[in-house]
Amino acid sequence: MSTRDVSHQTDIAKMKTEADGSFKRLDASFRNSIENGSQFEPEKDRYHLYVSYACPWATRTLIVRKLKGLEDFVSVSVVSPRMGANGWPFASADPFPGADVDPLYDSQHVKDLYLSVAPDYSGRFTVPVLWDKKDKTIVNNESSEIIRIFNTAFNHLLPEKFAQVDLYPPSLKDKIDELNEWIYPNINNGVYRAGFATSQDAYSTAVKEVFEALDKVEAILAGDKKYIVGDQLTECDVRLWVTIIRFDPVYVGHFKCNIRDIRNGYPSINKWMKNLYWNNAAFKDCTNFEHIKTHYYWSHPSINPTRIVPMGPIPVIQPL
Repeated sequence: MSTRDVSHQTDIAKMKTEADGSFKRLDASFRNSIENGSQFEPEKDRYHLYVSYACPWATRTLIVRKLKGLEDFVSVSVVSPRMGANGWPFASADPFPGADVDPLYDSQHVKDLYLSVAPDYSGRFTVPVLWDKKDKTIVNNESSEIIRIFNTAFNHLLPEKFAQVDLYPPSLKDKIDELNEWIYPNINNGVYRAGFATSQDAYSTAVKEVFEALDKVEAILAGDKKYIVGDQLTECDVRLWVTIIRFDPVYVGHFKCNIRDIRNGYPSINKWMKNLYWNNAAFKDCTNFEHIKTHYYWSHPSINPTRIVPMGPIPVIQPL
């Protein structure tokens, strides 16, 4: 195990912003796929997914795993939401309710997995991590790619009802890509750009872009639309939903995205979000509000040094 100082890769308090105070997210480093004829063949129970319920990117992969019926194909471990100086801890290091120990190697932190594969790794130790139990290595740590892997890689091994679930259908690819292109920087990552900004100008720019993009989504979903693209559930819904479900509980207060909240300011988005939560188990079962709220308010001492977790909003999500 490496003994070098990796605290700048684990400790959010040491995270650097740009010279103008803006936050720039680094690209993921492990970008392999699971496909026939490759190093990573589609096989039952070969792969493991390390996630946090708190993390929107990791939650994308959990939702798609359930939508595609992959529970018996890809096992899962959940880390504690209290991301401290050593990054994401397993339950053996922080026994938070709902957190797991690492069943494969009894790792104390997610960083241990990264360093076992790449001792000189210089990026952040993020989740999700798609792990190959056979070769003991990381397949991929980019959520947008993991959900595409889950969408197709195991279809030939799945029952028909799951194999035919297609979250990135050919007929809608162009529209999905077009929406992802502005929803990701302005909403998914936009809330972080607002929350982690260290100058008034950087914050003001980011937060305005968040709400301009939310206004666009509200217009798309107007008229009781159940889904963003066409009339079917796609990855576009999954990718946006994980941010929207966290908006009122966390981003309004913690990340200062308080021009409007979802429940009072965006009736169409709110209805779309509630419909998926209350009517689709993949969304509800992969959402843990205790982990979500604890993580953000506890893990970012530069924003919330007291680590006090707010009580509201009540209810955390409204009934249908």
